[in-house]
Amino acid sequence: MGRIIFYEERNFQGRSYECSSDCSDVHMHLNRCNSCRVENGCFVVYDRSNFMGNQVFLRRGEYSDFQYMGSMTGMAMMDTIRSCRIIPMHRGQFRMRIYERENFGGQMHELMDDCESLQERFYMSECQSCNVMDGHWLMFEQPNFRGRMMYVRPGEYRNLRDMGMSNIMRISSIRRITDVC
Repeated sequence: MGRIIFYEERNFQGRSYECSSDCSDVHMHLNRCNSCRVENGCFVVYDRSNFMGNQVFLRRGEYSDFQYMGSMTGMAMMDTIRSCRIIPMHRGQFRMRIYERENFGGQMHELMDDCESLQERFYMSECQSCNVMDGHWLMFEQPNFRGRMMYVRPGEYRNLRDMGMSNIMRISSIRRITDVC
């Protein structure tokens, strides 16, 4: 079971809120959130309510300052956390189909493992839709799992650009979320 503790201030100061499930609006419990501790499991945190906006993947550890962390890792800048989603443990196989165009159009490729560069591996310039059959995945806008990211779980995603991401232009690399959580 996952467990994350949010703090209003940087460096784990101020009021706190403990969570062990999805939370669509952290601000119902805190005025703001600038740091957190992940005690168990993995989470994706969002800078907007209802699992929208920029996303950051967090595994067990301490995150004392979200603004600093984003600028150092090349991830999305976050001035606060507004919602979070727990990533369930998955130990089975991983499988997803990626499509060049929205609504499952254009080239299609099936993935069962990580892909550092869609361009180099499949000569695919864009990934605009996908069907996740098994596992949980992170899709990144830059090769080698860098830049802004998007979490996808089993289901159909007909248009990745309409998923509430802020300014994500293209998907360039994809990574499985394995049992590291």
